[in-house]
Amino acid sequence: MLVSDFHFDLPEELIAQSPPEIRGSSRMLLFDRATGRYQDNYFRNLPQILQPGDLLILNDSRVLPSRIYATRARSQQTQQSSPDPSGRIEVLLTQQLTDNEWTALVRPSKKIQPGERLVFHAPDEAKPLLEAQVLAASEFGERTLRFSPVPDFLDVLNKIGHMPLPPYIHREDSETDRDRYQTVFSQHSGSAAAPTAGLHFTPEIIAQLKQNGIQIETITLHVGLGTFQPVRAKKLEDIRLHSEHYTLPPATATAINTAVGEGRRIIAAGTTTTRTLEHCALTSAGNVLTPHSGETSIFISPGHKFKIVGGLLTNFHLPESTLLMLVSAFAGSQIGKELIKAAYVHAIQEKYRFFSYGDCMLLL
Repeated sequence: MLVSDFHFDLPEELIAQSPPEIRGSSRMLLFDRATGRYQDNYFRNLPQILQPGDLLILNDSRVLPSRIYATRARSQQTQQSSPDPSGRIEVLLTQQLTDNEWTALVRPSKKIQPGERLVFHAPDEAKPLLEAQVLAASEFGERTLRFSPVPDFLDVLNKIGHMPLPPYIHREDSETDRDRYQTVFSQHSGSAAAPTAGLHFTPEIIAQLKQNGIQIETITLHVGLGTFQPVRAKKLEDIRLHSEHYTLPPATATAINTAVGEGRRIIAAGTTTTRTLEHCALTSAGNVLTPHSGETSIFISPGHKFKIVGGLLTNFHLPESTLLMLVSAFAGSQIGKELIKAAYVHAIQEKYRFFSYGDCMLLL
């Protein structure tokens, strides 16, 4: 199967550039996997659409303000406290390796090579708040950075960092994004992008779900570099994803084992949750999940046999993306790709909003 098999044409105006005015007001396309039929609905109706006894799993990873701007240390004597933006080095932290080492995407990357030192300022402050050395260079602008220790790295990021909005959002991030590009249930900082299916939830909708008998548990998967890198392979069999760190908590492992044993449906909120659960199922002993943390680079494409996930809430994805391949796999092993293409054509005709800040789709 070819990556180009997952292409579709999307009008630029349907790419959501900002969140809906009210969180939770998004449209939701219902997709019936048994029939391939779909119908228009709204996310606010999710508590009535799911069934009592369903187990809903959310990804509680929290997005870091991980886009930061640097200048080169060797030219500091020529820099003012507010350097010319055209001379900025953009650094997007994508994964923490150790206490002080990170992988990052750097732009422009060609002139930033191993041995280079970067400094990071707060606005209107002459003294840098962070310094980093470039340890290694990889393809496509990837770099490994080692930061000089600071008492509270996350606090510094909150001062100088920007929310890492995806490249298809053609504007600078704003203070509003600090709230809206974050799920209301986020707990554990570490993601370089939001688990966007979770952006639709509000405390009120979560409370109503629980009141209606839907059990809710969480996993943590820190979204990493793969979110920002386009697929460069031509064949699905040649696709390799970057590894991402995940945690399966004790309460969630117990809840899943119980639900599976009782034949209850397990709904994954997002492709990140789906990938985590299916990875855990493939690596578990005796089909019983145990709480643990680890790394996953699982790539789910048509033909995958889902072991845990029985329902999927997801946003509308980029053409030729691994996320679209996952959704196609969930829609059906043989004709899922064509069914999802038809559903996407309908969504385009009905002017659904696409991608991170867009509307969503529920496959049951």
